[in-house]
Amino acid sequence: MVRTVAVIGAGPSGLTSIKSCLEEGLEPTCFESSEDIGGLWRFKEHPDPGRANIYQSVIINSSKEMMSYSDFPPPAHLPNNMHHSQLLIYLRLYAETFDLFKHIVFQTTVVSVRQRPDFPVSGQWEVETERTEGQRETQVFDAVMVCTGHFTQPHLPLNDFPGIEEFEGRYLHSWEYRSAEGLQGKRVVVVGIGNSGGDIAVDASRVAEQVYLSTRKGAWVVSRVGAGGLPGDLVGASRLDKLLQKLFPSWITRMMENNLNQSFDHRLYGLQPKHGFFAQIPVVNDDLPGRIISGRVLIKPNIREIRGSSVAFEDGSVVDKVDVVVFATGYNYDFPFLPSGLLANSNHRLSLYRHVFPPGLARPSLAVVGFICNLGAINPLAEMQARWATRVFKGLLTLPSEEAMLQDIKRDTSTLQNRFACLERHPLQVDHIPYLDSMAEELGVRPNLLGLLLREPGVGLRVLLGPCTPYQYRLRGPGQWDGARQAILTQWERVAQPFRTRIAAQPESKTRASCSLRLTLTLSGAVLLLTLYTRHSLSSLLSHPTEFAAPKNQSYV
Repeated sequence: MVRTVAVIGAGPSGLTSIKSCLEEGLEPTCFESSEDIGGLWRFKEHPDPGRANIYQSVIINSSKEMMSYSDFPPPAHLPNNMHHSQLLIYLRLYAETFDLFKHIVFQTTVVSVRQRPDFPVSGQWEVETERTEGQRETQVFDAVMVCTGHFTQPHLPLNDFPGIEEFEGRYLHSWEYRSAEGLQGKRVVVVGIGNSGGDIAVDASRVAEQVYLSTRKGAWVVSRVGAGGLPGDLVGASRLDKLLQKLFPSWITRMMENNLNQSFDHRLYGLQPKHGFFAQIPVVNDDLPGRIISGRVLIKPNIREIRGSSVAFEDGSVVDKVDVVVFATGYNYDFPFLPSGLLANSNHRLSLYRHVFPPGLARPSLAVVGFICNLGAINPLAEMQARWATRVFKGLLTLPSEEAMLQDIKRDTSTLQNRFACLERHPLQVDHIPYLDSMAEELGVRPNLLGLLLREPGVGLRVLLGPCTPYQYRLRGPGQWDGARQAILTQWERVAQPFRTRIAAQPESKTRASCSLRLTLTLSGAVLLLTLYTRHSLSSLLSHPTEFAAPKNQSYV
């Protein structure tokens, strides 16, 4: 019987894992190697090797409603896309509200996690820790949750850049980058156009003489600001939008790419990638197009070689007198404290069932939480994984056989390779809503759309047509939260609140006309889309009659 749980790491995934343990009556002890919570989102002026870090200018890519925990809506006054310091405030409020701090042991590093000799029977682990002062201690736990993330081991492929050892300037990985201080008047080359590469290129271009952004494949660039000035990830993020993407993938992809090229032509700007929009996580950057059009950032192809202070690119062009090269080349992933071979590698991903459980354990008492990426926020996915894992620990949910889990991993890996432009540094990309729904289905918390539309159409329509915010997974089942409905009904109010620093007047006649037109269009569109969705749902119901059935001993809300 699982009672005690070791949680490794007090970042966003670790915090929600502690809370999930408490919800299930378990006794968590969280080991955090630093002196505070936050993980990646706590800025460190002088970070230690092996710990995640960010630069001073970081703004989160996901809006607050989409990245929130499912039973803890963000304060209305916080901006929609928060600075990392504001996100840390939210995490601290979460930890204080649910009294999580007393379960965290700070400045304590997990050195090793080993199976007990009687593991096939007990499922227990020996967890060895080391304090900052050097004291070591070994404790026994019934289960372990690994929440260390995958931004701790910088990937620096120097062998791919001939001549880098003789480079006369300075080179560094983006993990080391703090701010543009010291780059005034310099020539800077940034290698890699992921989110970090784009951010650093923009940040440096405000003070540098010139910034060159080198990319092998290009990227789709999206803004945090969507249609009408709303947060971009709230637009086109509904369940119905996902259904349309599934029914008409090529059309939706072309429409998305055309919309992006209406903002700025990616081919003209040298950014056009070969892959489609949904095949890889896009770069989220509000400023990059403006820095390119002003000439402060110049897009370049891959580096061929480095000669002294000169950088030669694959198109034959050469930039002389380069002072700094920043490698935004991603991260390796490693769990040095776990037994070697426990997390086997399967092509571009770890061999984990549902990206959580190693399939070869005699007892399912070790879970990896938050080691995943998607076009969307990580927090809701990590929270769902933690809720699911803790119920598996308690024996309330049962995993399939090892053979069945390996087959599932094989099928999932094949889908991953066919669906996404897989990269070794992004091995765990999933579809946001389908992944959450599949986990929620097993957990018994997937929202019952038909029931909601019949009984509470106001909530049901928002769940169907509105953004898929995390509160939807607290409407029913284990962990049901009485505030979930209100959180859904008021989510747009929290979106609007930060903008109300000055109320702009609008003529009453225009306001009434605009509201009337908007209401008419919304209702007409809702009827049309609901008809389409209902037909699809009925088809699914006929082919999978158990999909909409209530789990035993549970009634639909």
